[in-house]
Amino acid sequence: MVFGLLYFLKAFSNNHSLLLQLLFHPYCCVMKYHPLNPEIFIKNRARFSKELLPNSIAIFVSNDEVPSNGDALYPFKQNSDLFWLSGIEQEDSMVIIFPDHPDPKFRELLVLVRPNELKEKWDGKRLRAEEARKISGIQTIIWVDAIDGMLQPWIHLADHIYLDSNENDRKGSLLQTREYRFIEEMKKRYPLHHYHRAAKIMKELRSVKTALEVEVMQKAIDITRETFLRLLKFIRPGVNECEIEAEIFHSFLSQRATGPAYHSIIASGDNARTLHYISNNQECKDGDLILMDFGAEYGGYCADLTRTVPVNGKFSKRQKEVYNACLHLHNYGKSILKPGISILDYSKKLGEEANQAFYKIGLLSKADIKNSTPENPAYWKYLYHGISHHLGIDVHDLGTRTEPIKAGMVFTVEPGIYIEEEKIGIRIENNVWITRNGNKDLMGKIPLTIEEIETLMKKR
Repeated sequence: MVFGLLYFLKAFSNNHSLLLQLLFHPYCCVMKYHPLNPEIFIKNRARFSKELLPNSIAIFVSNDEVPSNGDALYPFKQNSDLFWLSGIEQEDSMVIIFPDHPDPKFRELLVLVRPNELKEKWDGKRLRAEEARKISGIQTIIWVDAIDGMLQPWIHLADHIYLDSNENDRKGSLLQTREYRFIEEMKKRYPLHHYHRAAKIMKELRSVKTALEVEVMQKAIDITRETFLRLLKFIRPGVNECEIEAEIFHSFLSQRATGPAYHSIIASGDNARTLHYISNNQECKDGDLILMDFGAEYGGYCADLTRTVPVNGKFSKRQKEVYNACLHLHNYGKSILKPGISILDYSKKLGEEANQAFYKIGLLSKADIKNSTPENPAYWKYLYHGISHHLGIDVHDLGTRTEPIKAGMVFTVEPGIYIEEEKIGIRIENNVWITRNGNKDLMGKIPLTIEEIETLMKKR
């Protein structure tokens, strides 16, 4: 890395704020993917605006850039809600929506970092106004260094202020992020306004995908499919899990994906019983199965695939028996995942089916099933995770677990069977779009059956 600290100190001795940005602000969100249809974001903003109370302003801020060690930062990841509204991946951005502003040009605004020629020589080009308009469909662009003076009169016009926060039910971090600091700042500066949770609206809207959003998800899935087909020709005894992970990364980038949607799980043998195994450093051995859970991110949207295949290309008799039991649960799950059912009821039905499937392959006895309770069902010994989650901009996307499923939602279907005494772990996962006419398996063209997998692996 080129490092010219003395030059920067001299050039920016009178601008400490910009100096800090230059030294600690690497730009990490250059798009590899082809430009998306801006109608995605135009429609998303229209959906959101309809949910606001009269005379409301809504403000969304980008994520922090997070320091790792030394002067380095973790790769920047945009706030999912801001991206859903605008398609903008650049740091230090804002989206402001004020549908009832008396001046039409201030009803939708995008706030961006002002391009700086010297800064761009070091860490890359920033969006120009016209480029941002093409991506987002927002016509009014404001530079972030000018926003303070403009925001105050807009706030004074509004009666209600909607601010965003992270209300994903799976959130596990107590770190105070930029959106929470912004909430505190706004309430301190404007204490008499009526404040509302934008996240409550976003949770409802983002869980139901438009057809345009699903088109982008399908592209991420198609990239994942091509990668899986590539792996079936690559996997053999003696290959290391990390080599398989490298093949995935290479395939994703060569197809213009941003990269993996999450840390790929490449788990051979008994490693497959660890649900989030990410060491990916063991040799794949003859006779073992390998569980691979991976997916591409393209255009800000995620794919999430799991397949379990034999390292040597041929399932043993017992492996076939367990795999087909898992496949049965997978297909059963897809058959009942329809509008009107809740995830809780869906999981209960699938658990009951799992009890019977595990009995048929000798994992449970009739007594085990008879003595099980709702708090401790028998199947939990061999299937100890949820079967489905929402999928979209986030791998574990926003959505309810208790209310009825709606048309437009996208879910994973991923039952697994994990047998400690046999050192077997099998999971099968596809992505399913719920429609009014039944669900659509977006991964329907990815090999799934034992016969399909063995046939393709035989051609290595």
